[in-house]
Amino acid sequence: MKRSLLMVLCLSVVSAFAGMYDIEEFSAKDAGTPDDYIVAEFGGTLKVAPADEVETLQEGRLVVRQKFEDPFGESETSYQLYQGGKGDLSSMTALTAEGVDYSKLISAKLYERRGMSADKDVEKVYFDGKAVYAPGLTTAIVFIDGSPVTLKGDAPAAEEETVAAAAPVASSSDEEECDEYDPDCEDEDEEDYTSYKTSAPVDNTSADDRDYAASDAANDVGDRFGIADEVRFWAAVALSAVAGAGIVMGVLNHSKAGEAQDAYDELSEINDKILSACNTDANPDKCRAVMSEKAGNSDWSLANMQKRMDENKKTHDSYATARNIWFGVAAGAIAGAVVLFVW
Repeated sequence: MKRSLLMVLCLSVVSAFAGMYDIEEFSAKDAGTPDDYIVAEFGGTLKVAPADEVETLQEGRLVVRQKFEDPFGESETSYQLYQGGKGDLSSMTALTAEGVDYSKLISAKLYERRGMSADKDVEKVYFDGKAVYAPGLTTAIVFIDGSPVTLKGDAPAAEEETVAAAAPVASSSDEEECDEYDPDCEDEDEEDYTSYKTSAPVDNTSADDRDYAASDAANDVGDRFGIADEVRFWAAVALSAVAGAGIVMGVLNHSKAGEAQDAYDELSEINDKILSACNTDANPDKCRAVMSEKAGNSDWSLANMQKRMDENKKTHDSYATARNIWFGVAAGAIAGAVVLFVW
């Protein structure tokens, strides 16, 4: 019973977290907007596309998922899928994730990097039935069943062609012998004096290299801070588990406190009868008869019974204190989990 309750609680928490990064339904009523990537074919507008047809798109067709967000926050953000003709995708990278069901990508929000807020997903995402596209992105992050997944792809074909064309091809005819009187000509066999030690500062790094190094450092920092989202998630799951355990222990201690209170009430009732009868001097036989009554299955003297009452009272207080502590731990853990999930 305890294990089932804890499992249900953890699953509910994971489901709530996963729902933040998923699109529950495509309900937007706005018209789809064509662009350079998707061409309108139906009266100048895009046709609404059912989610279950995205995986089976015909060649030359494309689906765009558009996000409609109220800048004033008066209405909820909505999404819709639109279908049209495939435009020029050469400037975008085809993003895929090995082992991920393509149908889950259709309803998964797309992010530029890890650590972003749930509402900062990409506004326009394109699907061709095989890959996912987003303008300006060569990698992206989605959450599948609550776990982050990285979408990767190769460089766009247009970019590869540009790089290949820009690369100079060395020709044997360009290789000429250096003139010793030409200061601009360097002999390949000339010794590199930069390898020698010197006390003077020598900067062998070009400006472009420094720019690339700074960019790489920025990306590295982004990747490191990106894991904060996963840390928050698993910390919230752990707090949810603690909350479940606290609730279970609190209920058990509450039950034990109730049993101790019932035992105390039973003996207290008999004790009151004895004291009431024995205070009446005119009827001592009745006093002796009441004192011989059984409490449960055992005979008790008045002194023993009162001692037992004290023990029951202490037991009740102990279980009641433990109950309050466990319920307090559960409340604190729930509050912490909610803060981490919303953050």
